[in-house]
Amino acid sequence: MWGRNVYDSISKFLQFQLTVNIVAVIVAFTGACITQDSPLKAVQMLWVNLIMDTFASLALATEPPTEALLLRKPYGRNKPLISRTMMKNILGHAVYQLTLIFTLLFVGEKPGQARCSAHKERGC
Repeated sequence: MWGRNVYDSISKFLQFQLTVNIVAVIVAFTGACITQDSPLKAVQMLWVNLIMDTFASLALATEPPTEALLLRKPYGRNKPLISRTMMKNILGHAVYQLTLIFTLLFVGEKPGQARCSAHKERGC
């Protein structure tokens, strides 16, 4: 029972970490290429990784095993750790997060822009 629970926890942790890291790398690289300045500085990336690693590992390490784990067939030795379904989930979540972040980064208002556009007639 514990072995299957550990395997499931590792799979969930890998899925979460790969999603977060794929998004962070793409945002940093694309933002640096387009804006000539990285939206995430090195220290910010380190903090994101530290916080994500800590909370994800705590959440998954404290998940107790259930009796339903024993009803499931065991995984084979040759089964990949990242399954096709996991890869689809990772890519799907990464696309969603990238869409949201790039919308905020490139389409969102710049500091002071909303105030100036609202008061154009006064000569902001």
